[in-house]
Amino acid sequence: MPAVFLIVSVIGLLFTINAFRPLRVEVLSLPAFFAGWLTSELPVHHLVWQMVATALFIAGGALDDWPGLVGLGITVVSWCGLVVLVAQASRAGAVMEAALQETLGEDYRADMAPELCDDDDPVLRWQRLVLPIRTRDREVEKVRDIDFGGQGRRSQRLDVYRNRARPDGRPVFLYIHGGGWVIGDKREQGIPLMLQLASRGWVCVTANYALSPKATFPDHLIDVKRALAWVKEHVSEYGGDPGYVVISGGSAGGHLASLAALTPNRAEYQPGFETADTTVQACVPFYGVYDFTNRDGIRGRGMGKFLERTVMKSKLATARDAWERASPMDQVNQGAPPFLVVHGANDTLVPVAEARSFVRLLRAASDAPVVYAELPGAQHAFEIFRSVRTLHVVRATERWLAWAYGTRAGKPRSRVIRA
Repeated sequence: MPAVFLIVSVIGLLFTINAFRPLRVEVLSLPAFFAGWLTSELPVHHLVWQMVATALFIAGGALDDWPGLVGLGITVVSWCGLVVLVAQASRAGAVMEAALQETLGEDYRADMAPELCDDDDPVLRWQRLVLPIRTRDREVEKVRDIDFGGQGRRSQRLDVYRNRARPDGRPVFLYIHGGGWVIGDKREQGIPLMLQLASRGWVCVTANYALSPKATFPDHLIDVKRALAWVKEHVSEYGGDPGYVVISGGSAGGHLASLAALTPNRAEYQPGFETADTTVQACVPFYGVYDFTNRDGIRGRGMGKFLERTVMKSKLATARDAWERASPMDQVNQGAPPFLVVHGANDTLVPVAEARSFVRLLRAASDAPVVYAELPGAQHAFEIFRSVRTLHVVRATERWLAWAYGTRAGKPRSRVIRA
């Protein structure tokens, strides 16, 4: 028992260390991601299970020999690290707020649409943290599996989240799931954010799309555009305003959301529905992929090989134009809508340097504000769980969206005075 306890303690400490300093070896990027993701987003849960396990080991005689005593010391060190991770995650709110003020100004809250944001609502409640995976809210109803493509495909279905009060003319938030363009489903990502927004009156839509290897880019983007076209034509039936649509997504979804925002009404991505309006009023990509060409040499060779075999079905060396058309960095333009770009500093799947490069290019080209928030300690896919970090990011995103809606084009600029 003492030796087993020592082994378990070492494993727990390695998880904690990887959350602080994730392993940066490309062939181990996936296991490093999963280990760091589960630990950095759920440090309180890790602390609880480690305490319970330690108590059981001690009751079983783990401290009867020196390996058990060493294991206890290692476990205490791991606990201290987990507490620091909780504090680090709690900083996300301050980091997001600083990013908003840096770009929008210290008084940006005066321009927020007050009906879309309640600053008096506490960010952290224990009820929101106990169950990190929760897909329901008593104020929100879901309409599931709407066919937006008219072909009966599962890859062309979407869900609508709306307030049970069913107000009319509400702004629309379209979320695109991630999964490396090969896996994923509309039910799996962006849920904490969409539940929060829908409870405030947004009409939220989350859509599936064609996946590789069966699909070849731009099939994925075409489906996203089809979903946008459906929103423009039908969302008013669910209380949404087709004239104000924000697009968002995580990882591959962040890539597709950014591309959709930067290529409105482009006929090559709208075969059969070329005249449909696919413009959006704002974009919020989380930990997105912004450059297929790896122009800055940020990534290793693995991602390029994966894209060649599975997503693009072509080689960068012989089809560079196609790869550039698939890269948001190559599509930045003066008419881009406002962007809020959020990325984790510890992302092992999409290096944070890629987000920095995208933001730099976007700010140089676009007339609209570009807010960038880089979250210390955050891994890829950080906002899937209802974690401390996620709840802070959700509330800050809510404020940015309320600001974007409050300052939307065509609306007289007004100031909301708060005591």
